[in-house]
Amino acid sequence: MKKTEELKGMTLEELQGRLAEAKEEYENLLLQKATHEISNPMRIRIVRREIARIKTFIRQHELGIQKSNG
Repeated sequence: MKKTEELKGMTLEELQGRLAEAKEEYENLLLQKATHEISNPMRIRIVRREIARIKTFIRQHELGIQKSNG
């Protein structure tokens, strides 16, 4: 999967920045859903899975399973 390979090449700081961006996008999507303005409801699911994927890579860095490239 291309997304996974992209995340593998990131440093811990880059992953944390990406996580913050994804969380902000998720909050915005939930707000749009609540106001019935969302154009693509499947995007919520995609972003939620992306957050989980990023958290997994951050945890791997913390445990020393995944090595930093930086």
